[in-house]
Parts: sequence; C-alpha cells; structure tokens
Amino acid sequence: MTSPQPKPFNLGRTLARIIAWLVAVVVVLVAVLVVFILTFDWNHAKPYVNEKVTEAIGRPFAIEGDLKVGWQRPPGETGWRAWVPWPRFSATQIAIANPDWTKSPHFATLDAIDFEVAVLPLLAHDIVIPAINLVNPSIDVERLVDGRNNWTFKLPASSGPSTWRLDLHDITFSSGNIAVSDQQTKTDVKIAVSLLGQGIPIGKVMEEQEAASREGSAQVIGRAGANRLTQQVNKQASEAAAASAPSATSEASAAAASGKAGVTSAPATGSQTLAARSANSASGVIAGSGAAPAQPLTQEPFYAIGWTIKGTYGKTALAGSGKLGGVLALQDAKRPFPIQADMRAGDLHIALVGTLTDPTHLAAVDLRLWLQGQSLAHLYNLTGVTLPETPPYATEGHFVGNFRRGASVFRYENFTGRVGGSDLNGTVVYQQRTPRPLLSGELVSNLLQFSDLAPIIGADSTASKAKRGDTVAQPADRVIPVEPFRTDRWSAIDADVKFTGRRIIKQGSLPVQDLYAHVMLTNGVLVLDPLQFGVAGGTLGTRVSLDGSGAPLKARGTLEARHLKLKQLFPNFKTMQSALGEINGDASLTATGNSPAALASTSNGEVKLLVTQGTISRLLMEAAGLNVANVVYEKLFGTRDVNINCAAADFVATNGVLDPRVFALDTDDAVINIDGPIDLRDESMNMKVHPHTKGFRIFTLRSPLYVRGTFKNPHVGVDATALALRGGAMIGLGLINPFAALIPLIAPSNNKPLPCDALFAQMREHPVAPPPGQKMRALPKPDLASAGAGASAAAATDKGNKGEGGVKASPATRDAPSPASTATPTQGQQPLYKGS
Repeated sequence: MTSPQPKPFNLGRTLARIIAWLVAVVVVLVAVLVVFILTFDWNHAKPYVNEKVTEAIGRPFAIEGDLKVGWQRPPGETGWRAWVPWPRFSATQIAIANPDWTKSPHFATLDAIDFEVAVLPLLAHDIVIPAINLVNPSIDVERLVDGRNNWTFKLPASSGPSTWRLDLHDITFSSGNIAVSDQQTKTDVKIAVSLLGQGIPIGKVMEEQEAASREGSAQVIGRAGANRLTQQVNKQASEAAAASAPSATSEASAAAASGKAGVTSAPATGSQTLAARSANSASGVIAGSGAAPAQPLTQEPFYAIGWTIKGTYGKTALAGSGKLGGVLALQDAKRPFPIQADMRAGDLHIALVGTLTDPTHLAAVDLRLWLQGQSLAHLYNLTGVTLPETPPYATEGHFVGNFRRGASVFRYENFTGRVGGSDLNGTVVYQQRTPRPLLSGELVSNLLQFSDLAPIIGADSTASKAKRGDTVAQPADRVIPVEPFRTDRWSAIDADVKFTGRRIIKQGSLPVQDLYAHVMLTNGVLVLDPLQFGVAGGTLGTRVSLDGSGAPLKARGTLEARHLKLKQLFPNFKTMQSALGEINGDASLTATGNSPAALASTSNGEVKLLVTQGTISRLLMEAAGLNVANVVYEKLFGTRDVNINCAAADFVATNGVLDPRVFALDTDDAVINIDGPIDLRDESMNMKVHPHTKGFRIFTLRSPLYVRGTFKNPHVGVDATALALRGGAMIGLGLINPFAALIPLIAPSNNKPLPCDALFAQMREHPVAPPPGQKMRALPKPDLASAGAGASAAAATDKGNKGEGGVKASPATRDAPSPASTATPTQGQQPLYKGS
C-alpha cells in the first residue's frame, strides 16, 4: 500500500490565513473594546483617578458622584476628520480638600464638570479642549496670621519640562462663589460671580458708571457741589482738547496732503473725553505708565462676567459689584483685560472702569477712578496711605500705573475734586519702595474755603466731627483743639506734597488771601516747611517739625509775620481805616504732646511782635484809655489821627504760660503798658492795661483796665479799686472846695515817651527756644527806663524820615527783611530788624 504524498507548502495561502485571523482578532478586539467602552461603568476607575490627581496636586481629591465617558462627532470638523469621534468626560460632585488648619473642609467644590478632548492632536502631544463647563463652582481662600495659606499646593518635583501642551479655548459656568478669609489683612468676604449672558462694551459701562458716580457725589458733597465738580471736569476736558487741537490739526493736514485724511470730528465733550480714554485703554495704550502699548484691537473689550462682594475688610463693612472680561482673556497678555467696580467700604465709595494689561502678571493698569467719602483720612483703612482729616469729598481722575516687584508706581493724574466747599486739582504719585512707600505730588485749590482746613487740626464743629466719625469731643469751654494727632499712621508712609490755595474764601473779616504749604513726612517726622499765608497785605510763614516717631510727640517751630497792614487786619473797624502802620513778628517755640492743646500747654520759647511807625485813630486810643471827655469830643466833632511811635510785645513762654517782658504802645498822646500772664494750659488770662497820658488833660477818668477770664469767655473792665480811689478823692475835696474836686480828674504829663530804640534793640534779638520738653530759662526784663533819653533823641531825629505813603519810618522799618527770606526751624530765621 502506497502512503499519501504530503501537500506542498503554499506560503501565500498561509500568509493569507494568518492575516485573516489577525484581522478577525483585531475586529473582535475593537468590537469588545467598543462594547467595553459603551458598557463599562467608569465609576470603577474613580479610585485610580482620585489617587493620581491627589498625587499630582498634593491635596486630597475626590470624585464623589458619577464618572462617565461618552463619544460624539466633533463639532465643526469636515471631511474624514469628522468621522473621528471625540471622547466627552463628565463627573459630578468633585471636591478638593483643604489643609487641616482651615475653617472650611474643602478648597474647591463642583456640582459637575464636563469637557471634550480632540483626539488627533493627542498624537502631537497637544491636549486640545474646546470648552470646559463648570456647574456651581465654589472656592474657599484662607490665610492665617503666620502666613500659611490654602492656595499653595505641594506639587511633586518635576524632572524636566513636560512634552504635553494644554490648549483650552473656553470656560463656561452659570454662577459660582468665592469665600475669602485673610487674617493678615482681616478680610472676610464672600464673592458671587455669574455670566452676563451677553458681552457689554467698555464704552457703555464707562457712561453708566460716570452717571452713577456723579449721583453718588451729590449724596456726599451735595447737589450744588456735584454740579460744580461736573463743571470742573468738563472745563478740564475742554482745556485738554484745546491744548491737543493744534497737533491734531497738523496731523489731519498731513493726512489730507497724503490722501489719507479721514472724517473730521467735532470737539469732544467731557463724557466723550472719558469714552476716548477708555478707547485708549482698549487699544492697549497705558497713558503715563511707561508700559509698551499693546497691538490695537479691532474692537473695544467686552465684559463677560458679573460679580458682587459683601463682607468686612479690617473692621470696615464692604459691599459692591462689578464686571470682568472673559476668563480666557486672562491668558492673552497683549489684550487689555477690562475691569469695573463700584464698591463701598464704610463711608468710602470707590468706582473704577478700565483695563489691566497682562492681568495674570499685573503688568499695568489704566483706569478712570472716582472717590467719595466723609474724610480723606478714611482712605488709610483701605489703602494704607496717610492723609489728613477733611470735610466730605468727591474726586475723579485718571489712575495709571505699573506693577513691579517691590517697585510699583501708580499715578492719580490730572484729577479734579471737591473737598467741602473747596475745589482740589492735581496729580499724586505713589511709589512702592523700601522701607516705606512714598506719596508725592502737587495739589492746587483755585477757590479754598478757609473753614475746610479746620478738620486737619480738629478745629471743626462738633457736627462736622460726628459726620466724619470722630469720637473726640471738643470741650465746650476750650478753644484750642484737643483732638489727638494720629502719629501711629505717620510711620506707614513717607510724603512730599506741595499744596497751593490760590484764593481763600473766608467768613467774616479774616484777612487771609492765599496759602502755600510744603508737607514732608519721613519716618514718622512731619515737617511743614513752609506753611505760609498771605495775610493783610503781608505774609505769615510757619516752619514746623512734629516728631511723631516716639511718645510723646516732640514739636519745634518758628513763625514769621512780615508787613501785615493794620488797616487790612481790621477791615470792618472804622477807626482803623486810617491806620497805615505794619506789624512784624517772630516766634520760636518747642513743645511736647499729641494734640494742639497739649502742645500749647507745654510750649517754651519766645514770641516777639512789633508795630512800626504809622498812624492810628485817636478815637481808638482815647477809648482804650477811658478818657471820657475826649471820646465825647471826638464823637461830636470828628476824629484826627495820632502817630504811632512804636508798639511792641515780647513774650516768654514757660511750660505753656506766656509772660510779657515788654507789652507796650507809644503814641504822641499816650503810652499804654500791659502786664500779666496768658496761661495756655487752661486758656486763661489775667492781664492789666495801664494807660499813661502825654500832656495836660482835664476831666480824665483814665485808670487801669483788666482783661480776665478765658479765651472762650473773656471779661474786659475797669479796675474798680483805682477808679474808686480817684472818685473818693474827688468827693472828699468837693466837700472842702467845689473847684478842688477837679484835681483828681486832672492828669499831668510826665513827658516820658516809650523808649522805642530800646525796644527795637530788643527785637533785633532773635527769639530762642529750648529743646522740646525742656523748660525755658528765665530771662530778665529789659531796663527801658535808662534808655528813655536816647529814645527821645532818636524819635526827634526820625521826624524827618518818611516811609511809604508819607508815614514816618524808623531805620528798623527801612531795614526790615523781605518776606521771601526763609530758613528751616533748625537753621533759624532772619531777625525782625537788622541795624539801627
């Protein structure tokens, strides 16, 4: 029997069978995988996903709801790409835990999240997610006093840069919540965010905020003040437009010549100017910030997210609302990110509209900023900037700046505002630096209400103090303010600010015309060098140093009064309108204490005052001396002027008590001496006025006067004892001889004028003061009696010397220094008079 022959090996058929089997296996595997994907319960993978995410972020992560994966055709794709399905992932009840020291157990929670992933880009290590949808996101932000915070995650160390790149196109959500608890800044607020539904252009938001802020200004400074503020803004806008008109005209002409001229536009109004500024912001131009402009946009930015906030900052209630650009706009450093806010913090109302450049790195800011409140000092609680107490205010201006680590610079430029009844304009600059930031700038008030300066030293009314929240009540019987200086704030910032009040509006007859102050604050030491007023045709300049770096405050100051006209000092006093003399004075004082009243009650130093030769109504002199007959005569037959030879006051201050070394007035008709202390500690006076006649007078009741009581309630009267003695003598003599009764009413002349040259010599000595806290040394009173003869001779010599306006001028008057001469308190001042 023959065995069967083996079949020959067919390679092609064998390979075909193998390939067929492989294809069959692949098809089966794909089918099984599809069935697995479609039927697999992805909740079984949650432990693995939770574990991997927890390892990645260093914080417990959990998907507590369902985890699902679905497939769908990619939206917007065409051709064969449309047949490659994209996976869609979704999860519910997601939570990221907080550290164990926080109040809230979770850092973030989500009711649900879902997103799609493009498949083909994964081949190039690109994770492309068209959109992520979040449902009710909630974030808790906490920080302790020691600096620990819950937003810093302990990420695992990376061996190198990742080869994967995330490309996220959009994030959508309907609403969300953020809670912030910061123990360092004492902030406890809750923020709610939501989508606006449709984009709102920045120009529209600017117009709405402008209207709302000006209505808010009317509530703070009154409707009239708000109207004046609007007029100021419009005037400023018109001036700015006029200033830029020539350059704009030349540019338009050049464009027309090149065939590129556009449509001619009308001049911008105030509102249009604001809109133009917002357009500049939209195009990435950060005016005055020094930042490089971004590429112009084809359209202005839009707001996409709305937010509200409520809670406390420090101990101040905080509430407000605002708008932001889209979330993904944060990723585009070249596109200005729009922001808007309208917030209230206590009595402070702050509103802003504008843009941030590269907001993730805070490169620059360009905003229109409105501020309103009861006192500028209240800005300290929100900004840390030390400002003085003021009446209610409202301002608006352009806020620009650059953010740099440790060296940020911000400018509130060309702002205009109302503070009480005064206008305020200028530019201030805030520079972040070490060890303290610096606030500098120049401010101008064209019309300054003098009463608006009172809150700075606590001299405003009780109602005004209550309105700005001051709880320190001024005693009813005291004039000098007792409100303490807030020296604890002086070390928070340095300052170099110049202020000019071009025209002062005052109540009554206060003869103040203008004001200039240069305020410097360095390491808790406040210096005003100078604080200068235009008064009665002259100047009143003060240089003050207040060292608040320790307790108690140490003060040192000087004062110069130059060329104050007597006529202008008393504009409503008819008898003074013929007075042509001038007042000059110097003072040097030191003190310790944390309020104006405390400083006054501890003051030590000298105060000197001199009236140069001039004229004054005889009626005033006779009335002051109680020469009844002459008063009646002048009332019936008119007045005539008498010459002032000199008038001088030289006080020594010792622990708050002013004692006159010299206090006298010399005229052709009388010499008047005044003695007795002025006590600044309790604001009391106990002074006597001694008139001495020159020449033979009949029927005189000239006798000493007294000035007693307090600054608040002074009492002026006749020394009854001296008058009674003179009257008693008249009655006694009248019983003997009726004509003899006239003898006590006759005042013979002693013909001893006041030694003016001796007084001038005393005034040449510059006033001195001991260091703060030290008692003034005792100074002897000048011996003026021995100088009488020389004074008379000097007075006779000066008869031919005529000053300005034909008034006799002493050599001292001719050599008086100009009010422009200045010196710091430590350097000393020029003396009142040089030479003789």
